[in-house]
Amino acid sequence: MMNSDFFDRKFNDNEADVLDELDLSTAVHPNRRSTEVVLALPAAMVERLDIEAERLGVTRENLIKQWLAERLGSTSGHSRGY
Repeated sequence: MMNSDFFDRKFNDNEADVLDELDLSTAVHPNRRSTEVVLALPAAMVERLDIEAERLGVTRENLIKQWLAERLGSTSGHSRGY
């Protein structure tokens, strides 16, 4: 039976990746509804965002989402469904 104990045992025994046991094609993220926002920014600002995103190894969109989540009081962005 696949339950949390099953996955804990596999992890603790250093067995194969537990993701091999899951069908990720049907995975859903509850409370992760998104809304598209169109935002016009000065080209110089976008260039600076791209430089920072590249430095951190993330996309521009993820960088902006992370910064907004931090500003709105969430450290990971996930605790409030961002």
